[in-house]
Amino acid sequence: MSIRETQEKNEIDYLAEGACRSINSKGRLHPATSCSIRTLFQHDRDRILHSKAFRRLKYKTQVFLAPEGDHYRTRMTHTLEVSQVARTVARALRLNEDLTEAIALAHDLGHTPFGHVGERVLDQMVPGGFHHAQQSLRVVDILEKDGAGLNLTAEVRDGIVGHSKGQGGMLSLQSEKRAQTLEGQIVRLADIIAYVSHDLDDAIRGEIIQAEDVPADIVAVVGERHSKRIDRMVKDLIDHSMQSGGFIQLSAEMDQAVCALRSWLFEYVYRAPRVQSEFDKASALLRQLFNYFHDNEEVFLQCGGHHYSGDSLAVSIADFLAGMTDRFALALYRQLFLPQPWRVL
Repeated sequence: MSIRETQEKNEIDYLAEGACRSINSKGRLHPATSCSIRTLFQHDRDRILHSKAFRRLKYKTQVFLAPEGDHYRTRMTHTLEVSQVARTVARALRLNEDLTEAIALAHDLGHTPFGHVGERVLDQMVPGGFHHAQQSLRVVDILEKDGAGLNLTAEVRDGIVGHSKGQGGMLSLQSEKRAQTLEGQIVRLADIIAYVSHDLDDAIRGEIIQAEDVPADIVAVVGERHSKRIDRMVKDLIDHSMQSGGFIQLSAEMDQAVCALRSWLFEYVYRAPRVQSEFDKASALLRQLFNYFHDNEEVFLQCGGHHYSGDSLAVSIADFLAGMTDRFALALYRQLFLPQPWRVL
């Protein structure tokens, strides 16, 4: 029996009834030889971790555009925090931690530079729209490895595309858009738990708000410090998922408080004048790059863009822009639209 087969047997013996066992996976997009050491989901996790798209998350905005401080979150640190929260919940519920981790690490691979403002710009510019969850799936299916993709399992791909909640509604609302596995549903809520807490933490650090500005009724439920908030939300999620009879969900009280905190963050942090003014500039930058490349396809290709067969030019440009880091987008803008110093030899 190989190491992988031993681990597959351990999953059968230990994991809870509703867990997704790797031996029962629906498989990959394309046939591939199984690893003798890693289960399918462990192999997926490693493919994601070693991808170029994952490395680029280091220089993509979470809340603050191209932050200079060392302690502000980036899209990568957000991803790692989501992974930590999700794995803790999965372990406590005896679900598949490897599948949970793979989904968490990949959930934002398709996110644009400059946070959600980049997503809004591309959604307006691309016929048919743009959404970072769908783009994350496109990254792992097509764009990575020069068009070959990462060839991930169906369960990881399902969790990626089903992780995003969108605005409005109850956090624990079950719908046809939710991930089909309990592990994927964990990542969906872990994503929200992570960002409402760390975005609040960063906003206080950046002096966008003060800790005492947060409504007292929200603080009473979620806690007053980052560590306390994570602790309370994670324990609430574990406790009420155990009692739910097969659903991953928060208590009604915590659900309502997290929704309220998220709405409050939109009003006082994400749309705060200091934050919004920089994102307005980023929006204009991306629009100008998109329009310029659309009118100058040869320049688009010279700058590193790629036009895959069957894709419109608009979709190809969206792929290129969405894959950029904040600093790459800024540097390319300077190169294309601002005067460059003369080099005298």
